[in-house]
Amino acid sequence: MGRAFEYRKASKLKRWGKMSVIFPKLSKAITVAAKEGGIEPDMNPKLRTAILNAKAENMPKDNIDAAIKRALGKDADSIVEGVYEGKGPHGVLIFVETATDNVTRTLANVKSYFNKCNGSLSPIGSLEFMFSRKAVFEIERTDNLKIEDLELELIDAGLEEIEQDDEIIMAYGDYTSFGTMSKAFEDLNIPVQKATLQRFANSPVAFSDEQLVDIDKLLEKIEDDEDVQAVYTNIA
Repeated sequence: MGRAFEYRKASKLKRWGKMSVIFPKLSKAITVAAKEGGIEPDMNPKLRTAILNAKAENMPKDNIDAAIKRALGKDADSIVEGVYEGKGPHGVLIFVETATDNVTRTLANVKSYFNKCNGSLSPIGSLEFMFSRKAVFEIERTDNLKIEDLELELIDAGLEEIEQDDEIIMAYGDYTSFGTMSKAFEDLNIPVQKATLQRFANSPVAFSDEQLVDIDKLLEKIEDDEDVQAVYTNIA
């Protein structure tokens, strides 16, 4: 996952640093989580994770509290999660996860992004087998945290792979291990900066710099949509 790791880091810095875009996405994720499992973070792992990820993006506490309270209102009942799959320029495969209060609007928007960038939507489920879902945990790298020791501690919790750079450590497991790995970090008293369920291409493809320029135009359009929660590709 090394090259993909570097690409995701660069993409995050480039696209997800727009607070006017990311905060509404994070708020919606918190509201959906609270609606599904209750407003108490200690009793709702999904909400606890959504709050953790919001804090990682420096989202103000007032915004977080407002998103939780929104789950108690009628507006939250209309928010539904969805998945769209498609092929972009140069045959790149794209998985789009959404949360919206207007499915018709979201579908029309996502479809228009693909069409405008020489791509097209695919039938739901047609790309599912080409991606694997993983539990992904990001933690700060410190001098007293040895990656070899951490690996041994997490294997029984479902760890599949671990990697690091100068600043962070990334731990990966099957998506079914999300709960056990979360608990393992808590038991080890290791603070997690961000925890997510992500999709990884089973057969990543290398694209040229010129092709990536075309692909990036489509990805930016999709990710700038307030209803879009996450975007995954088969870029190596």
